[in-house]
Amino acid sequence: MFLIDLPYASDYLIDKIKENKYKLVSTKVARELVKDDSLSWISEEQAAAYMRENPETPLYTNSENALTWIDKHLPDSVLAKQSRLFKDKVKFRELIRGSYPGFFFKTVTLRDIPGLSLEGLPLPFVIKPSVGFFSIGVHVVKSKEDWALAKKELSIENLEPIYPANVLDTSVFIIEEYIEGEEFAIDCYFNPQGEVVILNILHHEFSSGEDTSDRVYTTSMEIVQKYQNSFGAFLQSLGEQAGLHNFPAHVEVRINKEGRIHPIEVNPLRFGGWCTTADLLGLATGTSPYELYMRNEKPDWSKIFKGREDKLFSIIVLNNNSGYAPGQIKRFDYELLGKEFEKTLMIRELDINRYAVFGFLFAETSSGNKAELHHILISDLRKYITLK
Repeated sequence: MFLIDLPYASDYLIDKIKENKYKLVSTKVARELVKDDSLSWISEEQAAAYMRENPETPLYTNSENALTWIDKHLPDSVLAKQSRLFKDKVKFRELIRGSYPGFFFKTVTLRDIPGLSLEGLPLPFVIKPSVGFFSIGVHVVKSKEDWALAKKELSIENLEPIYPANVLDTSVFIIEEYIEGEEFAIDCYFNPQGEVVILNILHHEFSSGEDTSDRVYTTSMEIVQKYQNSFGAFLQSLGEQAGLHNFPAHVEVRINKEGRIHPIEVNPLRFGGWCTTADLLGLATGTSPYELYMRNEKPDWSKIFKGREDKLFSIIVLNNNSGYAPGQIKRFDYELLGKEFEKTLMIRELDINRYAVFGFLFAETSSGNKAELHHILISDLRKYITLK
């Protein structure tokens, strides 16, 4: 069963729902996003009743906005409780405290931040909303100067919620020690027996140690083969601690210099936001993570990457780091951008005045041509912007 909500549902996802005749919950928002009466719509009342009677039914949400529906219609379900656990970064840290006994974290309110001193806080640290999404309100603090800038930007005026309160609650923040190392994003699900199945592993590239943005995520045969065993063992342990079954997730981790895996966050009941990471694998290889999850199947990586062993597949997040306010921008030249990549799989255009990004670009790159990924990683995107 699928539960669709704002901000975005991709054509690829909807096509897979239609092809397989998966049940789609007929909410008002879903009907506005997906104007196709031929889909296998199911009423909200029927969906809730079916999930209560058949809690083992696989459920997938495209957006964490949909967690509001689960809280309303299935408030006492295991899915609702597990989703709330993972969306609250404080509760999540408390869950895994035994595995990371020396890890520092504390909570503060947004109103307390202006008067908070660095005394007692371990540099470097990260401060972020306890319930957050899309790197909004996230700051890495390594110095007094960083802290001054973070406090200036972490104001009520600058952090008016873009998403529902259960997705981006800016009233409570968590401060936790910063883990130096390589960052990865993992799409996975826990099957009916509680066994983790990894569906994708992407390396999250950063332009610097202070960079917290989402710009470039890359997967490949090499990346998957190198990390699937260690990430699988880590996720299996995490799933057992939380009692996960029939549960898709998008997990972000860092590997420190000693090689230990540290969890950043677990995003419940979905893969990468804005239908990105799952769509990337489908567009690049023809293998749909949505179908693998719904069918309780494991990916055969040798077949998936056959003939593509030397290719890199990337998501380029076109966040607005230009310095221009959305109201100043007349147009964004997606065509010019697309021509600058070896092979553009697709460009997903979005309205910068409505969303936080210009869109997403899905690219295929030869392993010897990583320069094009580094170029877009450090770009301020002004080259593609025409002002009013």
